[in-house]
Amino acid sequence: MTSSNTQGKPLSQATATTKLAINALEWYMTVDGYRPDLAPALPEIYRQIRASGFQAVPIDPPDSMTLAAYRTLLSDAGLAPAPGYFSAPFSVASERQAIVEGARQAAGQHAELGLDRLFIADHFADAARLAAPGQGAGHDPARLAVLIDNLRFAAEAMVEQGVRPCLHQHVGTLIETPGEVESVLAEIGPELLLFGPDTGHLAWAGADVAAIIRRHAGRIGAVHLKDLHMAVAAAGRSAGEDYWQICGHHLWTEPGRGDLRFDEVLEAFAGFEGWFVVEVDVADQPTPLESAQVSWQWCERHLRGRSPGGVGHP
Repeated sequence: MTSSNTQGKPLSQATATTKLAINALEWYMTVDGYRPDLAPALPEIYRQIRASGFQAVPIDPPDSMTLAAYRTLLSDAGLAPAPGYFSAPFSVASERQAIVEGARQAAGQHAELGLDRLFIADHFADAARLAAPGQGAGHDPARLAVLIDNLRFAAEAMVEQGVRPCLHQHVGTLIETPGEVESVLAEIGPELLLFGPDTGHLAWAGADVAAIIRRHAGRIGAVHLKDLHMAVAAAGRSAGEDYWQICGHHLWTEPGRGDLRFDEVLEAFAGFEGWFVVEVDVADQPTPLESAQVSWQWCERHLRGRSPGGVGHP
């Protein structure tokens, strides 16, 4: 089967059964942090992404642009829409109404662009977690319970729009550790919430990445493929560095260039036919374009022609 965008054009020449995209974040992130002021204009970023080999990008419509104009921007760049990212302060009970409305709007945009999956994550702003990344700092069962309640309401709003959210764990949030991931997935059923694992953030938080993927294989809705240098994470932890400092030391790298055991991880994904979204954050090559090219070459070698079979896919 061939994946396609909303215009029915082929999504990828590289594989018959795998949907591939790359996040544009590395055009905005530097070793000094998030610097959108240094990034090219969005049409140029999308042009470079298409030139790298990728033919899809997670949707992220600018606030100043209508969805119709954004669809045209993607089409003009030769890119198809891939699942984007919705985050909110789920642990704040008083934010429920705003969270649900934001979730409904994000899902509606995805549905309009022909997508039925969306990554959903906790707000990336917890001071304790950012100060001591990957360690589950300040774990609070009561706060997690509030988070789960708000997340359930948001998931219901998304499903009403025909879009199923995929839980995206992330270092620096309140869904960081393997135990927190398991708690959320146990409390909210797969009819509302799928799993959208990030391989790099799982590894940084101490998870056995392949094992957790195998355990939830039938529930995976979309994936962030991310590789990392574990020695950088270990050195940063020993030095008491925060999230941004560790990332600034080139923690993240292109798939296959770090320490993630991708042979085991890809085997755990056997049969999954949904979206793989490559993320590097800070390019580990001289330029984001070169980084994307390296990532695409790896995808062609390792994801080309993945055959269906093995685990199911929701």
